[in-house]
Amino acid sequence: MRILKILTALAVPALLSAPAVNAAENKYPEKPIRLIIGSAAGSGPDIISRQLADRLYESWKQRVVVDARPGAAGAISAELTLASAADGYTWMMLTSQLFVASQVLADIKFDLQRDLRSAALIGVTPFVLLSNSQLPVKSLKELIDLAKKQPGKLRYGSAGTGASEHLSGVLLNHLTGTNMLHVPYKGVAQSIADALANEVQMTYAVLPAALPHIQGGRLRPLGVTTAKRAALIPDVPAIGEVVPGYAMNAWYSIVAKNGTPAPVLAAMSSEIVKVMREPAFGERMKALGIEMVAGDGAVLDAWRREENKRIVELVKISGAKETK
Repeated sequence: MRILKILTALAVPALLSAPAVNAAENKYPEKPIRLIIGSAAGSGPDIISRQLADRLYESWKQRVVVDARPGAAGAISAELTLASAADGYTWMMLTSQLFVASQVLADIKFDLQRDLRSAALIGVTPFVLLSNSQLPVKSLKELIDLAKKQPGKLRYGSAGTGASEHLSGVLLNHLTGTNMLHVPYKGVAQSIADALANEVQMTYAVLPAALPHIQGGRLRPLGVTTAKRAALIPDVPAIGEVVPGYAMNAWYSIVAKNGTPAPVLAAMSSEIVKVMREPAFGERMKALGIEMVAGDGAVLDAWRREENKRIVELVKISGAKETK
């Protein structure tokens, strides 16, 4: 996977000298921390954030309060984060969703690269294209054939306009010459609920959110969006096996507002990375379908630069960018 190549090539420097980090750790945190996520309850970011928050409480004896603010493909969460004090007591989960939205939505007023400082890269996971039982297909090829016979008739849900799930569907349409209609929701949980109710025939969802519905037989997985199959559902093909050149992934990271004091940011990064590298925590993430990275701020900085280039190119290819 591309991420492994990046990480092996990257020499990760210490964020700060040990004395500075230790000084910050002696004082930080002195009160509860707010972790803002741009997704609804039951989503991948929500599941992962709560696991991380529970584990950090064991170390710090301070609550990490997960504040779900879905809408605008994560842009609302970024606006709230940037309106907060840059003191290390407001974090944000930065995901692939917001990276896509920042390139697709016309009214984004912030700059992710300029306005947010990196703390830690958690890991990556695929999106899964799911269909309900009413859709008469059992494979991705059958779906593509049906979509070509019924242009504009099939509907897929996503976590919102400009979200990664939205772009996943746009890219599939673009590469297959189909016209499956996009239906945006405020979060993946709503999209899944409407797929189950046949308001839409399909939805894209990150593997942690999709897995219970796959295991329960309620939704059928037609393909994963990453370049290779997912270890937890190895029988489900990668979309790229059927549609050459197709690849999308979801990723999760922790950031803070630019201007956060460097020692506080270093203390944040140090503790988060330590927790993520614990075998027990890693196993919990693996069970959710997360390929752990557990990289510090330098790793996340490199990842964000590479991902920005990739998303800009994908949006250009797909033609999904809004115009003002």
